[in-house]
Amino acid sequence: MTDSAPDPPCRHGVLAFGDSITNGGGELQWGVALQSWALWVARATGVSFTSYAVDGANVENVVKFQIPALRSYSADPDARYELGCLYIGANDVRALDWDPVAFERGFRGALAFLDERCERTLTMTVPLDLGRPRAGARNVGECNEAIERVASEHQTSLVDLRLFGARNLLMPDHVHPTAFGQIAIAERALAVLGEAPDPLPTRVPPRQMIFFETDWLGRLRGDLSYTYRHARVSAQAAGLLPRWRL
Repeated sequence: MTDSAPDPPCRHGVLAFGDSITNGGGELQWGVALQSWALWVARATGVSFTSYAVDGANVENVVKFQIPALRSYSADPDARYELGCLYIGANDVRALDWDPVAFERGFRGALAFLDERCERTLTMTVPLDLGRPRAGARNVGECNEAIERVASEHQTSLVDLRLFGARNLLMPDHVHPTAFGQIAIAERALAVLGEAPDPLPTRVPPRQMIFFETDWLGRLRGDLSYTYRHARVSAQAAGLLPRWRL
């Protein structure tokens, strides 16, 4: 009787850290639910999904709360994953106390954590036209330089979102993706993962998992609603209307 080969280590699917963009959730768009881009990546590649992303998070939150949450709450805190996703920075660069050195330090620590327990890692740059009022080209540029630098150190797959943005992909605040925006981000991520040295193949594109219909009246209502919301956000950014925090 020969000894059987040891079973390969069990790996989970996608592990995600980040802010509300990765957490997902929000309004339907033509009946399509607003789901996290990272969840779409997991569904498209046929693997499980675990997320510790939190609305309003910055890189400090990832390091001090989200990573410890995995260690404390997971039934298997030492598990390995197929893919580790980190998308953070949008809240950091919009803060009055933006600190590029502190951001890079935290980002490096978070990505190192993922690199230790994931077969492959993925991150993204921040859109240049971010927020109303805008985050500013200097802040976003410094943030993206740090992301690119650290991603290169860890041989992390990098999705370029610097020019991301369109009427049907971003909400009027120019920060949060719509339901279709989340899918568009996932499609970019899947394309990058498919071209990586250790590719993660797409089993079914996200667009094949949704169904929607449009008509002229619905499109008109959508355009009017977007125009009103965009005008309101722009007026608030210019100081013409008060802003409320929710």
